[in-house]
Amino acid sequence: MSISDPVADMLTRIRNATRNRSKSVVCLNNKVCQGVAKALLVEGYINGFEVVDDNKQGTIHVDLKYGPRGEVLIHEITRMSKPGCRVYRQVENIPQPMQGLGISIVSTNKGVLSDRQCREERVGGELLCTVL
Repeated sequence: MSISDPVADMLTRIRNATRNRSKSVVCLNNKVCQGVAKALLVEGYINGFEVVDDNKQGTIHVDLKYGPRGEVLIHEITRMSKPGCRVYRQVENIPQPMQGLGISIVSTNKGVLSDRQCREERVGGELLCTVL
């Protein structure tokens, strides 16, 4: 079965796994999904991820992170740019969810970065999702 939007599929799997309090989730592998997982790791929303290579596309195993008393760290994860309606932002217009308590994940020409990294690098790009 082919998936038309693998990033939205990954975000939905993470959203469903956090609601079920799962320890890990398996997603399909591609460069953008690896970048999203790396941005979530750098910002502290997940414990880690591992790319497992089979002889096909491969998978990404994401280890989810919870607070010290088991509280959920990812309350809301929303896809912003969709295949039918792409959303591009300059560095000055990248949103800061909850005045900086959440993150925006942006696909740039320097890779997939969080909004903080985009401001440091002074690059804009396609706004993939926001995480609260």
